[in-house]
Amino acid sequence: MSVLDDIKQRKPFASKGEEALVTMLRTTDVFRRRMGGVVERHGITMQQYNVLRILRGAGADGLPTLEIAARMLEQTPGITRLVDRLEVKKLVSRRRSADDRRCVYCRITAAGLALLAALDAPMRAAADRAFGSVNKKELAHLVELLDRLRNALQEK
Repeated sequence: MSVLDDIKQRKPFASKGEEALVTMLRTTDVFRRRMGGVVERHGITMQQYNVLRILRGAGADGLPTLEIAARMLEQTPGITRLVDRLEVKKLVSRRRSADDRRCVYCRITAAGLALLAALDAPMRAAADRAFGSVNKKELAHLVELLDRLRNALQEK
């Protein structure tokens, strides 16, 4: 099914660029809902999942809040609220830097690590299902194209 059919649009797009943009936005929404369904069963959102993954990758030292924000897949102005919610759930902990009291370091807790461990296989399976209709070569090409598009947009 084309994106025109999917969104029930009757007239063609003004350009291939517009069609590509709408197709990418619609596809992103479908991915977000599909992957979100996996993590939401565990009581967290995709953005919270992203924070936990970032902190797991950071290791025992953790990261300052602003560094987490810089690494997020989706930029969000509410990183403090995201971390607040994770802290209430006992999935992350925070402490102020001894050197700079304005800097707050966040670390993933054992409970956060356990939650991610429980989500690793279901998220991998969901990603495999999502990309099941394309082969490895096509996936590599898709990643290359998306990297090129994102980099071009960030340069402007």
